[in-house]
Parts: sequence; structure tokens; C-alpha cells
Amino acid sequence: MNFVSKLKPMKTLKFKSNIKCSGCINRVTPHLNNHAGIEKWKVDIFTPEKILTVEAEGIGANEIIEAVSKAGFAAEEIR
Repeated sequence: MNFVSKLKPMKTLKFKSNIKCSGCINRVTPHLNNHAGIEKWKVDIFTPEKILTVEAEGIGANEIIEAVSKAGFAAEEIR
């Protein structure tokens, strides 16, 4: 069996959010860092849309939105 064929492709998802400061980032960090499938993420708090960029494997946008929501924030996928 080929191990490489079993890997799911990494995808980059982008969201508009209301994560607007370092305190907000601190609140959302455990929800995103502890979510299986999220490899890395960042928020550009210096743009009006507060873009959340997530590199994920094996999960979809809805799961990321739910994780952000559990931290008390909103996220809307940008397509």
C-alpha cells in the first residue's frame, strides 16, 4: 500500500472575521490550535475584513466556523 496515496491534501481556507485585536487572538487560539485537522492559522487584524487564513487537512469550512464561534467570534468563508 502506498502511504502517500492515503494523505488528504492540505487546503487553505480564508474567512472574514470579527477577530480584531491580540486579546481576541488569545481567546480563539486554544479553539483553533487544539482542533484536529488545523495545521496552522493566522489573522490579519490590520485589514478591515480581519482575514482569518487557515491551512487545514481533512476538515471543512463549517468546522472552522464552529471552532471560531465557540470562542465567541464570527467567521464567514471567502470563496
